[in-house]
Amino acid sequence: MKPTLQAVADAVGVSRSTVSNAYCRPDQLSSALRERILATARQLGYPGPNPTARSLRRGYVGAIGVLFTSRLSYAFTDPFAVRFLAGLAEAAEQGGTSLLLVPLPDDPAGARVAVENAAVDGFCVYCAGHEGWAIDAIRGRGVPYVTTAPPDTAGPDDRFVGIDERAAAREIARHVARLGHRRVALLGDSVLPGAPAGPLRLAAATEVPHPTTRGRLAGFADAFAEVGVAWPELTVLTAPANDRAAAAAAVAALRTADRSPTAVLACSDVLALGARDALAGGPPVSVTGFDDVPEAAAAGLTTVRQPAEEKGRIAARLLLDPPAEPGARQVLLPTTLVVRSSTGPVPRS
Repeated sequence: MKPTLQAVADAVGVSRSTVSNAYCRPDQLSSALRERILATARQLGYPGPNPTARSLRRGYVGAIGVLFTSRLSYAFTDPFAVRFLAGLAEAAEQGGTSLLLVPLPDDPAGARVAVENAAVDGFCVYCAGHEGWAIDAIRGRGVPYVTTAPPDTAGPDDRFVGIDERAAAREIARHVARLGHRRVALLGDSVLPGAPAGPLRLAAATEVPHPTTRGRLAGFADAFAEVGVAWPELTVLTAPANDRAAAAAAVAALRTADRSPTAVLACSDVLALGARDALAGGPPVSVTGFDDVPEAAAAGLTTVRQPAEEKGRIAARLLLDPPAEPGARQVLLPTTLVVRSSTGPVPRS
């Protein structure tokens, strides 16, 4: 049998609460008594009170759950996610709490189980493909949450930090349109669940389930509608993941297509870099990204800059120390259009 707290108390000749204080409230004991208790515990092989049980008694766990896509590796490989998490972790550390990364399955039942089983005090919903499922489950638990994409049914008390995705995408698309481009492709990842890499038939941007991708595609479409290019005239491409190789595979077919696009507008810098990989060596094609990750500048990528670390820091603060006024719990951050060498006028035939 595993040694118990009671066994240590009996061996030392003190109460259970005294042994518990040796671990949880050492200031309540003399240093000599505490050392005697800990030495006896080591001798018996007692590891200390169960941290989960302690957290339940305290009423808090001391952890923020970060809901990610089902690919947990995304948190360590995607350059924007790494910067966002750095800001989130910095603010969480200052608040005396930690992070728990929670991968989110691609089905409602699995998402609910993941949310219900996570031992956390609140959630940061980041890059979750079907955020509605997760948010419904979080609301059912009654714990606070913050999102980086505005919920479809946000209330005044909901906490959100992000950017105006549609407006930012519209601005970069207007830049491309001013350069004379009318044959364009729009590239996103997992635009529709389960769709193979490459061109995708999509009646409108409103069909896209993920709010971030939906907003960016809608913003691109807005700008081209202003110059007479309707949605059906746009080529929509999907990659199976926000991955450079996946993006290259999705764009590769453009090189042999009739009336191939003269510009590709990607929903992330990673996708844009993959598009450039696929288009290298062929006729010049303007390419834009989104986020302004460190590699974008080195590649000369025209993109939209948004403050990744600051977004993470604000997300943590909205969870740990939310403003008293509900309206102040929804924060829109500024974006900047960064024009570099990856875009230029339509080449002459």
